[in-house]
Amino acid sequence: MTAVEVLFRYGIPPTESAMSALAQLSDVYGIRQMRIHETERAVRVEYDATRLNESTVEKLLRSAGFDIQERMALV
Repeated sequence: MTAVEVLFRYGIPPTESAMSALAQLSDVYGIRQMRIHETERAVRVEYDATRLNESTVEKLLRSAGFDIQERMALV
């Protein structure tokens, strides 16, 4: 297993249904952890790079209802 973290900035704050869908993403095989940073309008996802890639994680977030604007550099 290779754990990788990616950070995305979102535009419009997630709705209640998007947050509910996000909770269900934790059931996706390969997603290890997700954290929302409301003040920075960002979501950080830790995933298993042997199972998923960055573009797949982004697609999963978009399908959950997140308004993903850009990938951000991890500091």
